[in-house]
Amino acid sequence: MSPTAIYILMAAILTHVFTHLLIPANIRFSQKMGIVALPNARRIHKEATPEGGGLSFALPILIFQALMGIFVFEGTTSLMLLQLAALGLLCLVVGIIDDRYESRAAFKFISQVGIALLMYYIGFRVEYLTNPLGTDFTLGWLSLPITLLWHLAVLNAINLIDGMDGLATGITMIVCAVLLVVGMLEGNTPVILLAGLLLAGSSAFLVYNFHPARLFLGETGALFIGLNIAAISTVGSEQFKGITSITLIIPLAALAVPLIDMALAVSRRIGGGNIFVADKAHIHHIMLAFGLSQKAISIIAYIVTLLFGLIAIGFSFSSKKILFSLLLVILVLVVVAAYIFMRREREK
Repeated sequence: MSPTAIYILMAAILTHVFTHLLIPANIRFSQKMGIVALPNARRIHKEATPEGGGLSFALPILIFQALMGIFVFEGTTSLMLLQLAALGLLCLVVGIIDDRYESRAAFKFISQVGIALLMYYIGFRVEYLTNPLGTDFTLGWLSLPITLLWHLAVLNAINLIDGMDGLATGITMIVCAVLLVVGMLEGNTPVILLAGLLLAGSSAFLVYNFHPARLFLGETGALFIGLNIAAISTVGSEQFKGITSITLIIPLAALAVPLIDMALAVSRRIGGGNIFVADKAHIHHIMLAFGLSQKAISIIAYIVTLLFGLIAIGFSFSSKKILFSLLLVILVLVVVAAYIFMRREREK
């Protein structure tokens, strides 16, 4: 094992341990500062629960991102890690403000656009699109708008799926595990680091976030997770040719469940006349209306996410790109069809 691999493994283990140690303090801090999710018409929980739980794993991750950027990596990778840590800190500030004061939708959207722009300018860009039939597409000037759309999609997908105990956290674990495996297959150390740290932190947090949750992610955690998953999937062509050459198939597959839910939510809200109005018609809400428990819904979502993840891993080293693309499309259509069927049954 190389020295860099040892440092990454140690950082991941320490992130997991520190997250466990910080969670009790996070709960006390949230209660003291009034960062508490109260039951209301939009939420399904019945008791006041501390939120802003993203702090407990985000702080160790930020520290190790910075330390690895200073002492382990060099050049462009070092700079990008330090800039990502700084941007992650900004996300925590925005998230805490939202969790404490329940910011308006306009503030959230403007913040997300600003974060997406900063991500692009520090080098986390979508520069290629996969062409299963042949040579990949180089985006050129289209890189900026497509990168912004991708970052906004990931940020909102994680936020919108975070409507039930353990749902977003467990999906995050599986997505990170998939990206970690692909990073290892491609020998890409920045992706291994970023995915490993987030996997370590989210796995520790899930112990306290699974139903019945003692601490919620909040906007603090959802925004931080979205930022880091977006970073992993766009870490830079000069460092991650193995995955950017198949952008965005792998992250699209791994994130299929939250991205499908987000796309349906946007379509639903546009039809309702206001994209910023929250509702209780997400996939997990519909499954809950069918009588499934929160635990059962989370486990089903984990299994579906794992299936998409296995397709993504298979795509990363298979020469039969068209076959895997078709398989991915079929699986997406099945999930969408199941959602539409459940919604119609619920409306009867």
